[in-house]
This record gives sequence, C-alpha cells and structure tokens, in this order.
Amino acid sequence: MKTMKKALIIGCGVAGPAAALFVKRAGFEPIVFEAMREHDDYAGLFLNVGRNGLRVLEELGVNGSLIAEGFEMRVMSFRSGSGKWLGNVGTKEAEPHGVTVKRSLLHRVLREEAQRQGIPIELGKKLVKVQMTSDQVIVHFQDGTSATGDFLIGCDGIHSKSRSILLPNAAQPSYTGLISFGGFARSKELVPEPGVQQMVFGKKAFFGYLVKEDGEIYWFGNMNIPGTPTRKDLQSIPASEWRQTITELYRRDPSPIPDIIRRTEDEIGLYPIYDMLTQPEWHSGRAVWIGDAIHAVSPNAGQGASLALEDAFVLAKCLRDMDDFDKAFARFQMLRQERVERIVRYSRMIGQRKHATNPVQVFFRDLMLPHFLKTSSKQSLSWMYDYRIDWNEKIPSLGER
Repeated sequence: MKTMKKALIIGCGVAGPAAALFVKRAGFEPIVFEAMREHDDYAGLFLNVGRNGLRVLEELGVNGSLIAEGFEMRVMSFRSGSGKWLGNVGTKEAEPHGVTVKRSLLHRVLREEAQRQGIPIELGKKLVKVQMTSDQVIVHFQDGTSATGDFLIGCDGIHSKSRSILLPNAAQPSYTGLISFGGFARSKELVPEPGVQQMVFGKKAFFGYLVKEDGEIYWFGNMNIPGTPTRKDLQSIPASEWRQTITELYRRDPSPIPDIIRRTEDEIGLYPIYDMLTQPEWHSGRAVWIGDAIHAVSPNAGQGASLALEDAFVLAKCLRDMDDFDKAFARFQMLRQERVERIVRYSRMIGQRKHATNPVQVFFRDLMLPHFLKTSSKQSLSWMYDYRIDWNEKIPSLGER
C-alpha cells in the first residue's frame, strides 16, 4: 500500500469527513460523495461529543470551535414528574465527560477541514449501484455518473444504502420503541447552570434540557410510539399537530418544562430511535463500514458521534499498517467490535429506563432511582470516556497483541 490508492467515501455527515481526513494522513487519496444536493448547516438538533470523541477531534486540530461554542457536560441532575430531586450523576468539579453542540456545527467543522486540505466533496450523489472487481470498486449514482476507486468506506448512516447493496443479509436496524424530539428556545427567567443538564422523568414522558450562558435552551423529549415508525412517517403528521401533542404530553409536568415548549418558536424536530446491537460482518471485499452504518447506537449514552470518530481514526491506522485491504478491514473490526457493541447495549439500557408511565412503575422507579444514581456516580465510566488512540503506535498484525 505504498502507492497512492483512492478511497471512495459514501456520506458526508460525521464519519465521512473524519474518515477522509485520516485516510489522507495515512497516504490515500479520498473523495467524499454525499446524496444531499446542498449542505444544510441549519438542519438537525444537537448531540453530545464525549471526551473520547473530543480527543479524536483534537488529533485533527478541529476541537477548538466545538469547545468554544458547545456546552460543557459535567452533571446530569434528575427530577421526578412531581418536581422531586432524585439525584445527580457526575460533579461540577470532575473532568467534563464531553460537550453538547449543534449537530450542524460538528458537520461543518469536519467538512470545512476536509475542504481546506483539498479533499473533494461531491454533492447530489445518491448511490444506486456498486460493482466490485478483484482490484477496483465502481460506484454508480442516480444522476448517471460513476466513480472508480481502490476501496469503499460506507459512512452513510443507519439506513446505509451501501450496506444494503453489498451486505444484503446484514442485520437490520432495530426500533427501540421510543421517538426523540426537541428544539431550541430562549428565556431570560431560567438561570444558566454551567455544566449541568436537567433530566426529568415526566408524568407521561422523559424530558431533558440545558441552559447556555446566553439564555439559549437546548431541549429534548422521548415518548413511546408503537410499531416501527420512520422519520418520514413522523414528518407526515403536520407540525401543528405534533406541537399540540407534545404540549399536552408535558402539560402537568413541573416548571419550566411547559414554558420551554411554549417558547420554542422554530419547528420541533422529530426522530425515531433505532439502533443495531450487533453485526457479524463489517466489511465485504473492498468495502468496509464505519459509524452508524454498521453499529448504530441510540442517543441515550451520547456516544454516536464519538464512536464514528474513533472508527475513522482506527480504520486509517489499520489501512496504513496492514499489507492488504482484507487484513486491514478484518483487523479494524476485531479492534472495534467489542467496544462499540458494549456501548450500544449500555445506551439501550439507559433508554429502557425512560419507559415507565403507569403509576406502579413510576412509584418504584422514583423510589429506587436515587439509590441507582448514587451507585452510578461511584461507578467509573472511564472504559467509555477514556479510550485513547495513538497515531504513532503501530497496529499489530492479526494474531499479535
């Protein structure tokens, strides 16, 4: 792999630009293809980037603006639907476990760094077909164009088109039973608490929010929806109906929840929560998948973006240090699978604790949760947040430790 090989990267969210930057550093020629016709830097809500993900962004030299504009996360403070304080996870004195940022900011920072380094990003490239020979990959797009490269990295999300084409028997995304919704509001009455995110087990649904220094409020909620709804299904319901439903959902919950919803002027975003607990194969021939395209995690643990960033970093090292693609992809999966599947399970477990709605379940949850939160505060999550990758450390060959 000493000659310049071309990497075809499908998707320009978080994983795609990060993979492009790292494989370029590893000595390859990346090109990124995005199905959308234009970048929407105002789409989406917000996400957490754990300190493990921030280390990857620091390696790329792009962590500064996220830390400057983001909300530092130190404490999660929990209350019941009656307003009773149940306990905290984390302390204000402890090291931050990450930052909360608008999704569009993270996308833009990574994309602009890729462009600054001369990495091509082509828009309006909706994948329809992939051909693979013994030494090439050819991708075909809906607009009639095609591109040829030496290998493909699928970064096209949980409903990955590249995965469905090349891994037709792969496990499908699993609906967790919850949808997520949220938005942005402003209030002069709410006092900002730096580093503290408020979590409320409402009478009918879960609610979380944080207040930034400038008075902007980031908020989200979760509710049970039966079936297997898609985002398109949710969006088919008029925004006014969703606003009415969400307002009613939290009508009897403690202040400031109803007021936050009332102060939300822009449209409320809605997303069904899917994950993928396990995938036996992460690669096929000259193609490999990273991030949500192969191990989607629900947002409860705040690790989706960080895992995608870690994947990009580790994959590039494997490509740099292995003597063929098949060995590199196999080593990548071996190094990553146990960790990511543990986090997917952990995140789903957190989400399941939000389901209690009948009075008996609520009573026992509120009775036991303070003890659980005390235990959680004492237990270390360093296995998740303190994962480190060293670019200068060589990847051992298969069979080596």
